[in-house]
Amino acid sequence: MTSPIGRALRLTVYLDEDDTWHHRPLYSEIVHRAHAAGLAGASVFRGIEGYGASSRIHTSRLLSLSEDLPVAVVVVDTEERVRAFLPKLGELVGDGLVTLEECEIVTYAGRAGNPDQADPKGENSS
Repeated sequence: MTSPIGRALRLTVYLDEDDTWHHRPLYSEIVHRAHAAGLAGASVFRGIEGYGASSRIHTSRLLSLSEDLPVAVVVVDTEERVRAFLPKLGELVGDGLVTLEECEIVTYAGRAGNPDQADPKGENSS
């Protein structure tokens, strides 16, 4: 895996937390496919409140906590690599919003050790 510095593309996928792909959380499937594609990094962010195309507000502030909170999956890499990943993403995302934004990577540094030896299932990541 290379360490991109400079111009990049940020892919953001906005989903509902309860969206699934073959009985697995959709956000998890996206992260694992991004990892398998060798993209530089992916993160999942859980929102505390939001709404989308349905105009139904999802919030964690209700007495009965929502299990359908908004989720954003963010992937950053070179434009070529992100655009090459889009067809794989298209297989997964039916409902949701996908955005692309140009960005600049200022620093990209991993933890000690060889990133090529990372756990492919992400089980030993923290």
